[in-house]
Amino acid sequence: MIDQISLVVLFCFFFFGMTAFSLLINSILLRFIKTLGTKNQPGMVVRWSSETKPAIGGLAFYIVFLISLCVYSIVFDPIEVFKNTAILGLLCAATLGFLMGLTDDAYNTKPLLKLGVQVLCGLILVFSGTTIDASGSLLFNQFLTIAWVVGIMNSINMLDNMDGISTSVSAFVLVAALIYMSGHGSFMDVDFLLLTGILSALVGFLFYNWNPSSIFMGDTGSQFLGVILGYIGIKYCWNAEPLSQISSPLMGVSTLLIVFLLPIIDTTVVTINRLRIGQSPFVGGRDHTTHNLSYIGLSDRQVAIAFCITSALSVLFYSVIIFYSESNNYFTFGLTLSYFLVVFLFLFGVTEYNKKRKPEESATNPEIVNQ
Repeated sequence: MIDQISLVVLFCFFFFGMTAFSLLINSILLRFIKTLGTKNQPGMVVRWSSETKPAIGGLAFYIVFLISLCVYSIVFDPIEVFKNTAILGLLCAATLGFLMGLTDDAYNTKPLLKLGVQVLCGLILVFSGTTIDASGSLLFNQFLTIAWVVGIMNSINMLDNMDGISTSVSAFVLVAALIYMSGHGSFMDVDFLLLTGILSALVGFLFYNWNPSSIFMGDTGSQFLGVILGYIGIKYCWNAEPLSQISSPLMGVSTLLIVFLLPIIDTTVVTINRLRIGQSPFVGGRDHTTHNLSYIGLSDRQVAIAFCITSALSVLFYSVIIFYSESNNYFTFGLTLSYFLVVFLFLFGVTEYNKKRKPEESATNPEIVNQ
């Protein structure tokens, strides 16, 4: 049995070691890979950035993910990895999401194929035992789980539209899950080491992805992260248990709205605005909440900082709910909903303001293939 001091040293060594590894592997990839994931086709505007940059961030994420599983099986308990159906399901779903993203970055696949793979990722999680427990109906819970996984995979992909945004927002979701496990004393759980490793990969990647970036995450990263964050949302939001209490649907919705605040709001705002003008939400464009903040005068770096601050506040709010709130506390739910609505109305209001001020800037562009 590892004592507490040794455990702290181990996790610190692992986190900083994997951060250094992420920095190194991204540096190597940048040196030798110049075109993978650029989707550079004549006449196409691909991203918010005017520069063509490789979208290879997901490679480091996936490698660190595999290393984390190997380290846990060596240092702690191999049975917890190789005989844990939930972890094996996560491994399969994350691998499938990674391969789908890699294929999309290389060949720009059809939306229906991507959707089919996302549904399959959700099914893998369901049949491996990771299911939302929101009602007494198993069929409803399974359907909700699949819808959630598909939704968050697309949300993270859509949020990857400006330097540092998707990376930093995802990192704060991981921090929230790690705080939850710390409060429950789950340091020996495979999830703790796994999420610590992925967080270190994001920190290392952010060094190159922060504005002005030299590398993009691409679908390789966003599809992989979508599966991981979907898994986190199920275990540590939908099915979250406050300290010394049982979970409840009210608690699940409250924590979900807080931890996934920005991905949910950005996807919702974009979907509403595009449907209002008769366009598909899945067509890329420069009408995201991040873009609209830029239109009112914020620099790309200031937008990223604003999203980081909002995410940090959300993690703090989540921690208070988990540690101090009762599972069926209607006051907490009301406060959570109010916080969500304030951020939503502000960001939605910014898009409305830009439509009236400069309609041509806030319109979607069907030639843009990246959300």
